[in-house]
Amino acid sequence: MKIAVLAGDGIGPEVTHEALRVLDALGLDIERGEALVGGAAYKAHGHPLPPETLALVEGSDGVLFGAVGDPDCDALERALRPEQAILGLRKAFGLFANLRPATVFKGLEHHSALRPEVAAAIDLLIVREINGDVYFGEKGFRTAADGTREGYDVMSYCETEVRRIAHVAFRAAQGRNSKLCSVDKANVLETSQLWRDIVIEVAREYPDVAFSHMYVDNAAMQLVRNPGQFDVVVTGNLFGDILSDQASMCVGSIGMLASASLGSRETTHGTFGLYEPIHGSAPDIAGKGLANPMATILSAAMLLRHSLGLADAALRIETAVARAIADGVFGHDLGGTAGTTEIGDAVLARL
Repeated sequence: MKIAVLAGDGIGPEVTHEALRVLDALGLDIERGEALVGGAAYKAHGHPLPPETLALVEGSDGVLFGAVGDPDCDALERALRPEQAILGLRKAFGLFANLRPATVFKGLEHHSALRPEVAAAIDLLIVREINGDVYFGEKGFRTAADGTREGYDVMSYCETEVRRIAHVAFRAAQGRNSKLCSVDKANVLETSQLWRDIVIEVAREYPDVAFSHMYVDNAAMQLVRNPGQFDVVVTGNLFGDILSDQASMCVGSIGMLASASLGSRETTHGTFGLYEPIHGSAPDIAGKGLANPMATILSAAMLLRHSLGLADAALRIETAVARAIADGVFGHDLGGTAGTTEIGDAVLARL
């Protein structure tokens, strides 16, 4: 088994280091290579995603990704900015399905913006399509008939795009509590009507999954009112971007949330994917030992489960993180005093 480690910028190397300590403690036969990405890669090679980094990823079963973003690169042309590395990896390896779990670990109920008894019920997975929708449609500026400026962005999905993300979501639901809610805006958008029609067709192939629809505005409300009703939520790029960030606030801290971006490429052990915490590079605290590495550690667990077929090992990591939280090991993002290495030590002790 081979993984590529792209630690990136800011706090990326710090939190990735702790995740690798946890992986090493499992004693698994995993070969890993490391390469630069983002601002660090630009400064060394003149590009945020150099050929040597792409070559390492190409030969791997999965990628553990830290974070990208460097204020020193803000004035660069858009194609050379650190954040373009993520888009480049998605495009190069056909990563279209973003899996973002949101779970309130015992002991974190009071850190949510919701009432503790409401937050305690959160245990959901948002499956977001990340290669289509309005983000990738035709866009630009034009002059309206009255001579004023007008901006436009075209929202579109083709049947193939919807069908493949729907299959990912239904399979994910089968591995959880067999409930799937598809979120759209079919009462207004033709794109959403196609989305709904195709998801209904795919649902017939999964009779064991309880399936429902919800308009996105209602879904946003229900995530606050009764988030415990959701198991798996599948939605498009734009709605998924918004709802997954809302879910992170319901959980209490982005320092706790992992993510996976999967494609269609099958490996010997699972599906090739890129795994990263949802937080950014946080340059203001980089090098200070203050960053919470739990999201990256949990991302490593997702890598084991989805790309390496090691579900038992993934569960061990997730259980160790849950026990550390239950024992009051809180990072600064949660109002605690535990530093990056201290949190890593706590997870290792419980592993």
